[in-house]
Amino acid sequence: MLYAILCYSNEDEVMAWSKAEDDAVMERLQGVIGRVAQQGRLGPTARLLPTTSATTLRKGKSEPLVMDGPFAETKEQLLGFYIIDCEKLEDAHDFARELTEANHAPGSYEIRPVGFFQQGVVTDGSAVATLPAQRTAAE
Repeated sequence: MLYAILCYSNEDEVMAWSKAEDDAVMERLQGVIGRVAQQGRLGPTARLLPTTSATTLRKGKSEPLVMDGPFAETKEQLLGFYIIDCEKLEDAHDFARELTEANHAPGSYEIRPVGFFQQGVVTDGSAVATLPAQRTAAE
C-alpha cells in the first residue's frame, strides 16, 4: 500500500532557519529517506516553495476563481510530502516517527493512504518515481 506522508509545520519558523540549520535538518532527513529509497520503497518527495508563491483555484457554483496565496488560513502549512510503499499502516507511522526525530520543528505529519498513483515524468522525460502505478480496487 502506498502512503502519502504530508509534512505540516509553521512556515515562518522554518523559513527563518539559517542556511546551516536548514542544511543540517535536510541532511538528517536525507538519512531517513535514503534508507527507504535503498529498499526501493520511496516514491516522489517534494519540498514545497513558500505559500507566498501559491495560488488557489476556488471551486464554486459559477466559474472557478483563481486567488493569490494558499486557501487555508492556519498556523501550520503543508511544506512537503513523501510517498512511501509500506506493507501496513504501522510501517508508515514508523517512517513518520523517524522524520520527526530528524526534523525537530513543531508541526505534524499526516499519514494518508494513496488511492491512485500514476508514475510521473519530469521535463527531461526521466521517471520521478520507481514505484509501480497503483489503482484502488474500485477502478
